[in-house]
Amino acid sequence: MKNASFIFALFFLITTAVFSQNRILPSDTAVIITNAVVINGQNVSYQAKTGTQPVWNEQGAPIATLFYTYYKRTNTKSSENRPLIFSFNGGPGSASVWMQIAYTGPKVLNIDEEGYPVQPYGVKDNPYSILDVADIVFINPVNTGYSRMIAKDGKDPEGKLFFGINADIKYLADWLNTFVSRNNRWQSPKYLIGESYGGTRVMGLSLELQNRQWMYLNGVILVSPADYKILRTGGPVSSALNLPYFTAAAWYHKVLNKNLQQKDLLEILPDAENFAINNLIPALAKGSFISSDEKQSIAQKMAYFSGLSETVILQHNLDVPTSFFWKELLRSEGKTIGRLDSRYLGFDKIEAGNSPDYNAELTSWLHSFTPAINYYIKEHLKFKTDIKYNMFGNVRPWDNENDNTRENLRQAMAQNPYLKVLFQSGYYDGATTYFAAKFTQSQIDPSGKMKDRFTFKGYRSGHMMYLRYEDLKNANNDLREFIKNSLPEGKSAKY
Repeated sequence: MKNASFIFALFFLITTAVFSQNRILPSDTAVIITNAVVINGQNVSYQAKTGTQPVWNEQGAPIATLFYTYYKRTNTKSSENRPLIFSFNGGPGSASVWMQIAYTGPKVLNIDEEGYPVQPYGVKDNPYSILDVADIVFINPVNTGYSRMIAKDGKDPEGKLFFGINADIKYLADWLNTFVSRNNRWQSPKYLIGESYGGTRVMGLSLELQNRQWMYLNGVILVSPADYKILRTGGPVSSALNLPYFTAAAWYHKVLNKNLQQKDLLEILPDAENFAINNLIPALAKGSFISSDEKQSIAQKMAYFSGLSETVILQHNLDVPTSFFWKELLRSEGKTIGRLDSRYLGFDKIEAGNSPDYNAELTSWLHSFTPAINYYIKEHLKFKTDIKYNMFGNVRPWDNENDNTRENLRQAMAQNPYLKVLFQSGYYDGATTYFAAKFTQSQIDPSGKMKDRFTFKGYRSGHMMYLRYEDLKNANNDLREFIKNSLPEGKSAKY
């Protein structure tokens, strides 16, 4: 019995030691798998490298580690000269999951053709991935995905090193330099793609990479970009830019005036855009100085373009918040509409109020994305860890001060004749609206001297337009075309 007790005690100690280790992710590690996918009828073999790479401080000590997945096509003559795309999502505080398994990567969610969840959860091949023409790196900033700070003596580094517009840009640029060197990709044409806040991030990175890392880009792609010069300031311009989105969402739900409703969406949006720029901005700027007749006339036209009543528009003094629009548009039907994608419907506890109880579209997306990414990383990419995958991580407080990213992109373009920019937006996105993206484009280069290097593409869906199957195809093909048109093909970088 004594021997049996001893053996049991020894077994208990061994198993306790095995299962009680600290939950820490290695700061510098990788797992590689190979696979293949058929893209536009062509077989594409690829290698997926999933791992972590450190962020170092100025003294060379690791202070964080970033989780990434690097997809590299293998059945091609040369990888060193192939285009390389660095992909970021937004938040700030959002993981790279959204575009990785729903847009440009070799796998996409198991969802229906409009983007709604389907069980069993999981992924399937992406027949429109851009992996046939470019290699892709999906990057998770600190506290997103599996990316984490590295504690020293039990204490994390200061959050201000990572959590702010300029801090974020600085450490990510340095990380990208290391990645390019480690993977021998200095000869590759390079691109940044950023969704939502990722748009702000990649605008800033374009100049930071160029001036501090001596890394010159061929393209910057802004997917449903969040421009804080619009979102954080408010006022007549910010408010008026929402109106064309109101028109699009109301058209989708068939509540516009009959004269507009019977036309195609793209036929009516230019009129809404012209009214917003030429009439609504000046009217809102007048404030209480506007005459009663003009105020009534503007409200009437806003009602025509928005599906809202003149009464509620006048009650808001022509300045209608998007949150109120999401609550009001289908209030008579007892429904709310989504923020990031207004095709989605929700139901509130009470029909009264000024904003919806929840974001109908986001709950739907988390429904399908969360189980899929956890399954995909562990079972397909073979990366195993007990660390929780943060769909959204804690990055607060976030420093929004000294946001010069719009100007940074202009400078990067002016200094680099190769650099071109693509905007992609969904017409039904009520958070970072398509017309705000067009306005941002106009403000980056107000001189118009680089106008021919900007491209805008709109889609009949929302913030993540690629969730709709038709737009998954169209948006990826637009990326292919953009990459093709931004390659120099032997031309010198000069004006």
